[in-house]
Amino acid sequence: MSQNETMKALYQKCNIGKEHQNSDYFCLIRELVRLRNEEGEQWQKSIDHVYALVMDEIICNENPPQSLVKFGTSGWRGMIGKDLSVRSVSFVTAAIVDLYFAADTEPDIAALLGVESLEEAKSRGCVLGFDNRFGGEILAGAVTEVLREAGFVVHYAGECTTGVLSAAVLELGAAFSVNLTPSHNPLEYAGFKYNAADAGPAAAELTGRITAKAQEIVKAGSTPLARLDKPVCSAADRDDVQPFDALATWKSLVRKNESVHGVQYDEILKHFAKDEEMVVAIDSVHGASRIHIASLFENIESDRLISLRDNSDVTFNGIAPEPSSKNIQGVMTTLAARKESFKIGAIIDPDGDRIRFTDGKVEISMNQFGAMAYHFLHENKGKKGMVAKTVATSNLANRLADVFGEETFEPKVGFKEFKPVIGKALVTFEESDGISIIGHTPEKDAYIGLLLAIDMVATRKQNLGDYLAEIEDEFGAYYPDRDGLPVSAKGEELTAMLAKLEKYDVGVDVTVGDTKQQITKVIDIDGRKMIFDDGSWLMIRPSGTEPKVRFYVESRTQSGTVALVLAAKGMLEEIGLI
Repeated sequence: MSQNETMKALYQKCNIGKEHQNSDYFCLIRELVRLRNEEGEQWQKSIDHVYALVMDEIICNENPPQSLVKFGTSGWRGMIGKDLSVRSVSFVTAAIVDLYFAADTEPDIAALLGVESLEEAKSRGCVLGFDNRFGGEILAGAVTEVLREAGFVVHYAGECTTGVLSAAVLELGAAFSVNLTPSHNPLEYAGFKYNAADAGPAAAELTGRITAKAQEIVKAGSTPLARLDKPVCSAADRDDVQPFDALATWKSLVRKNESVHGVQYDEILKHFAKDEEMVVAIDSVHGASRIHIASLFENIESDRLISLRDNSDVTFNGIAPEPSSKNIQGVMTTLAARKESFKIGAIIDPDGDRIRFTDGKVEISMNQFGAMAYHFLHENKGKKGMVAKTVATSNLANRLADVFGEETFEPKVGFKEFKPVIGKALVTFEESDGISIIGHTPEKDAYIGLLLAIDMVATRKQNLGDYLAEIEDEFGAYYPDRDGLPVSAKGEELTAMLAKLEKYDVGVDVTVGDTKQQITKVIDIDGRKMIFDDGSWLMIRPSGTEPKVRFYVESRTQSGTVALVLAAKGMLEEIGLI
């Protein structure tokens, strides 16, 4: 079959027609990426042509988003063009501006926003950026148009990571930030993250107001704050924004707070530069971190700093761009072939708020690394204080805190849930590979995790896997895992179905593998976490970002993890979700 014949067949398969609304462009893009991988670069022109259609949809789509605008645990996410378009992004930005109009008359809202008045918010302005997703620049232009129309200063970062934008809010004293990113979601997704003046994920009271106002504007189809009659252009092409070096603000924040967290940025880089026995390999998965790595290492010229998947590719070569066991294999293979004694590998998601580690032999997710970071700051850096981890995260950190005589703060999933302990907890982390530390931003940040990993290896003179083994030898081993299953039920229907899990209460026996386990404790602050009498547990909750039900498990034995996963799936099957 010729290339033209193949394209005709794919157009029909993906329902590509004259109307954007019913055309499944990303079905077609996925097929073309597969062909590019199998047959070569001759398919790139076809991919570019389809993306031109997507851009036209982004700019011209006058329909409401296919799914309701809703801010979840980390912003609003939806399909590029179908959900996030110039029109819908303008409407959501207008809903955010509306919040600041309330600052003059509603003290409670002003306090959550971190400003005293609308005029103060306008002058402090917004930090604006986006990750490598297709259409980021033009959507940033839509955000800019609304903000400038309303009189807000716009600090323009361009392509950037979530953690760096958060640092910029603190260093510039900005009123808030907007980052156009869906984090680790697949290639067809776009997203919209909003952080207030504290630089952390916005409080639920604020995102609830944004959601309600945005839905109201979408329903009305217009707002005075969104001038949709004007041609939209990239934010970079405007002369009324204030470009700045966002990574420089991140470096400034880290250096400024060295005495608080003990992470000495410049000393860490000096050590790496002269230590011929240390190698670092970083996989950016084509995301925004690829533009920062060289500068993050102060442009050190060394073959011991290895960058993988550091080219721009909005298709992510067809993979789900997340820090996963599957995706980290390239880093592990690269390090395994190196001769250096100390090996640090990391994979970072597209907006740089998630990171996973390896030493070439052992994969280390945030379940383990977060606990290691707490141990390192507490024991090696001499910092005293509590640890904060989401309820779906491994109990290894709980064990450390118990032995140290410190507290554990364990809220539901979502980094915004850590707000009560910012400035108190030495480490805040969640199982989905997000971390921050005391004296840093209240937003998850892959770069601070990377610095910590290098510091651990340099200070302790041992690889990460050996450090983890040492901790497990002293405090006990924990074996976590997680997975998710797509579901068709949503909203109230999904909530009602998950409520059937309440039958699994304290005292109930559950078959796990070949044994009966009794539930000794239930935590229901976020889904349902059932803790068994041997210290193992499983948890089931709806995803806040995708049409999925997620489940999390942890065994005290390596072989027990599989049995817990099967038990969780059995529960979901019993209540009719799978």
